[in-house]
Amino acid sequence: MNNFSNILVTGGCGFIGANFIKYLFKEENFQGRVINLDCLTYSGNPENLSEITLQYPNRYIFEKLDINDFENVYKTVESNNVDLIVHFAAESHVDRSIHGPGQFVQTNIVGTFSLLEVVRKLDSMGRKIRFHHVSTDEVFGSLGSSGKFLETTPYDPRSPYSASKASSEMLARAYAHTYGIDITISNCSNNYGPYQFPEKLIPLMICNMIEGKNLPVYGDGKNIRDWLYVDDHCAAVWMIATKGRSGNTYNVGGENEWTNIDLLNSLCELTAELTNKPKNHFKNLIKYVPDRPGHDRRYAIDCEKIKIELGWKQSVDFEQGLKKTVEWYLANKNWIEHVKSGEYKHWMEKNYGAR
Repeated sequence: MNNFSNILVTGGCGFIGANFIKYLFKEENFQGRVINLDCLTYSGNPENLSEITLQYPNRYIFEKLDINDFENVYKTVESNNVDLIVHFAAESHVDRSIHGPGQFVQTNIVGTFSLLEVVRKLDSMGRKIRFHHVSTDEVFGSLGSSGKFLETTPYDPRSPYSASKASSEMLARAYAHTYGIDITISNCSNNYGPYQFPEKLIPLMICNMIEGKNLPVYGDGKNIRDWLYVDDHCAAVWMIATKGRSGNTYNVGGENEWTNIDLLNSLCELTAELTNKPKNHFKNLIKYVPDRPGHDRRYAIDCEKIKIELGWKQSVDFEQGLKKTVEWYLANKNWIEHVKSGEYKHWMEKNYGAR
C-alpha cells in the first residue's frame, strides 16, 4: 500500500472532488496535506470546503489555478513535494458539451495533457508521482438490454463530453506505456449525493420540486443509468490510488440500474414524504421533452475487478443514499440559492480575485 504525504486534487471545489477531500480528512490512514487546485468555473464552489479550510489550516491548501497553466501547476506540484495527483477536474455535463464542445476539448484533453507533462518532467528528474485519472463509463458508449461494461470494453464515445474523456484516458495510458509514469485510471457510473451542481438529474429534479417547476424528462424516460453514491466512489478512488496496480484501470459502479422515469417517480414520492406533501404531489410536474441528440440508452458497470483485487464494495444502498441526498438539499436551500443565483461567483471574486 502506498503512503502519500502530499496529495494534489484537481477540481477539488467541484462535486466529487470536494467530497473526496472531505473523505481524505476522515481517512485515518492519511495524515498528510491536500493541495486543492481549481480554477473555479461555474460549478466549482469553495464554500463546499469551508469547514475543511477552518479545521485543517496546516494540512489544506487551496490554489486557484487552471490545469492548462503548465508553469504554475508545475511550481505548485514541485514546491509542495506532491507524490499523488488525483485528477477530477473536467467539464462534465453532456448537454453543455453538445452546445459548446470547444471548452470540453480544452479542459478535458489539453488540460490532462498539461498535467501529464508536469508529471513527466518531474519523473525525468527522479521525482516519482502517482497519477490517478478519474473517468466515466460514458467512454464505452451505449449498451443494449443486457451486458455490462468491463475494463476491457472498447471505447465508443457518443457525445463531445465522452469523446473528450476517452481522449484524456488514452493520453494517460500512452504516457504510462511510453514514459513509464505511474498511472491508474477509474471509470465510474453516475454519481449522486450532496454538493452536486443542480444541472445534473437528481439535484435538478429536487431543486425544481422545491421551486414548483416542471420536471423535464428526455424522450420516453426509459434510458437506464447505474447510480453510485459519491462517498462509495471516493472510497474506491482512494483504494485504487493507494493499492491499485500501476497501469491498470478499475471500473466503479453502483450495480443499481434505474430508468430515468422510475427514478424520478421514486424521487417525487420521497420528496413528497419528506416535505409532508401527498404521495403524488410532485408527479404532476413531470413533463416529457424532446430527446437530446445522441442520448445513450443504457449504462451498466461490471465492477468485479475492484471488488476481488482491492476488496472494495458499495456501502450505501440506493434507498438510503437517495434519502440522504434529498434531505441534504432540503436542508441547504441557501447553498442552492447561492449556486443558482451566481452569488457564489461574487464570493469567489471577493476572496480569490476576478476570474
